Amino acid sequence: MTTTRTIAANGIDIFIAEHGKGPLVILCHGWPELSYSWRHQMGAIAAAGFHAVAPDMRGFGRTSAPHDIAAYSIFDTVGDVVGLVQALGETKAILIGHDWGAPVVWHAALFRPDMFTAVAGLSVPPPVRARGRPLEKLKLDGIDNFYWQYFQTPGVAEAEFERDVDHSMRAMFAKGFGDGETLLFVDPAKGFLGNRPQQPVLPDWISEPELAHFVANYKASGFRGGFNWYRNLDRNWDLTAPWHGALVRQPSLFIAGSEDSVITGRIGAKRVAELDKVLPDLRGKLIIDGAGHWVQQERPAEVNAALVTFLKEVA
Repeated sequence: MTTTRTIAANGIDIFIAEHGKGPLVILCHGWPELSYSWRHQMGAIAAAGFHAVAPDMRGFGRTSAPHDIAAYSIFDTVGDVVGLVQALGETKAILIGHDWGAPVVWHAALFRPDMFTAVAGLSVPPPVRARGRPLEKLKLDGIDNFYWQYFQTPGVAEAEFERDVDHSMRAMFAKGFGDGETLLFVDPAKGFLGNRPQQPVLPDWISEPELAHFVANYKASGFRGGFNWYRNLDRNWDLTAPWHGALVRQPSLFIAGSEDSVITGRIGAKRVAELDKVLPDLRGKLIIDGAGHWVQQERPAEVNAALVTFLKEVA
């Protein structure tokens, strides 16, 4: 049975869901999600003989949300995972991450290969540090309406998403965050949700009670913490300079949905095609036909099978 508790680590309180005993597996969610996003994976991983732990990431759900924007850098988010391993009394862990959780686990593998023995990323390929800061590069390319840019001014995106949390979460899941590249460009007059249906219909992979769990948590926490991750994009580029060109040498796995625009766009498609250049010990690349961005919630059976096979191979 999955249980929950709160653990002090890395100077904050981290809410976790956990299931099973055995080698530690930490599952890191993305935006706008929660540890609950891994509800279909926890039991399967535990049944395979592992201790599955899914935290609400920094700024999300019932985990602490520091006020300072600078407290959401990649060093802080990776530091939380390191601190969580230590707080659980372990010295090593296998990492799984989806959406923003994927950059966290890829970077954790780069920063602490002594602690993180294998890594799986869902939806977002491993980092390839570009020649310039992401937000600056967008501006130089003449782009001023990408969603990263819309999220930068504190309070703007928060006001839009918090106006009607039920509608916001329903819209995000009804038409996936990465499902359709045009949805990632924002008309400031309409907001981020403006291109989504006004009366969104939930897809069959999420029920009304499951949606209600997300809604209740975001009504309590607000959205500020998650947006602060985006407000560190350029800072993360600066901080990761020492790892420019570094490879993730641990055993790795990549999973994504074929309809996820994170991997179908020009840059994403190129990164997926060249995964082995960054992941020399890539054990598998699973692109699930017809799945969108919320791949572990949409297609749990296929995701679980791939994850369990990988975990048994690398443990």
